[in-house]
Amino acid sequence: MRAKRDLPHAGRIVFLLLIAGPLVVLPTAQAAEYPAKTVRVIVPFPAGGNADAFARITAKHMAESVGQGVIVENRAGAAGIIGTDAVVKSPPDGYTLLMGTTGTHTTNPAVYPKLPYDPLRDFVPVSNFADSPFLIVSHPSVPVRDLKQLVSLAEKRPGDLRYASFGTGSSAHLVGEMLRLAAKIDIVHVPYKGGPPALTDVMGGHVELAFNVVPAVAPLAKSGKVRALAVAAAKRANALPSVPTFEEQGYRDFHAGSWYGFFAPAGTPKEIVDKLSREIVRILALPEVRQQLLAAGADPIGSSPQEFAAQVRDEMARWARVAKAANVRVN
Repeated sequence: MRAKRDLPHAGRIVFLLLIAGPLVVLPTAQAAEYPAKTVRVIVPFPAGGNADAFARITAKHMAESVGQGVIVENRAGAAGIIGTDAVVKSPPDGYTLLMGTTGTHTTNPAVYPKLPYDPLRDFVPVSNFADSPFLIVSHPSVPVRDLKQLVSLAEKRPGDLRYASFGTGSSAHLVGEMLRLAAKIDIVHVPYKGGPPALTDVMGGHVELAFNVVPAVAPLAKSGKVRALAVAAAKRANALPSVPTFEEQGYRDFHAGSWYGFFAPAGTPKEIVDKLSREIVRILALPEVRQQLLAAGADPIGSSPQEFAAQVRDEMARWARVAKAANVRVN
């Protein structure tokens, strides 16, 4: 111990760096070796939806690139809460990732008073993979062809028009409430257990309207099974270029989409998070992937962890305001 005290100042610095060295280089070494085993991506929704499809596209190309298995595991239930919470409880080592959504990270916190996870505290955003705007659609028998006619009809028949969503407190529900508040009309929410049954009932004429994302709606609108009235984005959707935006029809800043992005448990080393983010951006730059997404009506994003974190924070605040104004709560 005396020898340590007698070290000159410069010597003490070198000594401290030497003993601290392994601690300093460990995260970099982890990132260099990552991934050294199978990576698991948890999708907190059933197979077959957009989140599942986008996770599988990523898994395929990531596995080819890194030389390790990348598997997708569906853990559906409770509006995505079950699968999302499972990722929170996983080791923060980069081997368990979440395909999160607008619902899991921004609308659920707005409508559920007691979530088992905190979107900001318990996760590290990796990258937003894709974004898709919402559309409002009607059954072809509803005598409207645009948003102005719909609002006029709703004013004449308050409480008669119903809109389907994929669940109480879902992003589709809150978009419907955005329109109800903005247009000052009385339309009635009808929740379903998922988007497909909601659209099925609209196609069957059992419910007049629905809010859903472009990938789910575009094939139905093109075939005439539903009529697309407006898209909630700054520009028209590539998959449905003839459908005007809400903004074009007089509703300024009426933007609402559903995004799909990757998260890691809080505490995951920054070097691994950055490596994953770069890999996702690389995958999104592949022409075949971009074409797949654009053809489906989704926009490839590929944001940095910092950009994605800022988006999550901003949208959490925004949806909290909508939920409060519409008095939407889920117990």
